[in-house]
Amino acid sequence: MANKKMGRPTDNPKRHRIAVRLDDESKDILDKYCEQENVNQMEAARRGIKKLKDELK
Repeated sequence: MANKKMGRPTDNPKRHRIAVRLDDESKDILDKYCEQENVNQMEAARRGIKKLKDELK
């Protein structure tokens, strides 16, 4: 009987994966934001995506 491998329990599982290519300016902005806010790149990307919500029609 094989047991399913489990990670840490979460209320907000991250099921979707994306890959992004950035120019130098965008990478510099991302790095500075991450350092300033003490977050990883994926958390910074999620925050940026959520800010786009207000622009949806």
